[in-house]
Amino acid sequence: MKLYRFLSEEDTSAFCHKVSEALSKGWELYGTPTQTWDAAAGVMRCGQAVIKEVEGSYSPDLKLGAQ
Repeated sequence: MKLYRFLSEEDTSAFCHKVSEALSKGWELYGTPTQTWDAAAGVMRCGQAVIKEVEGSYSPDLKLGAQ
């Protein structure tokens, strides 16, 4: 089964660390990163989709971050 996650964070090194951690756990980049202005918080936000092939069947209770 293929899993999908969308990682997002303020445009700081925390975002890069979040993506790097996912890559170190076997996730792969999917598509291009995004960036947008969050007017309510007054910050830039980044996003990146990642995918991973795993054994088993999908369940909405699946903890994607633990994969």
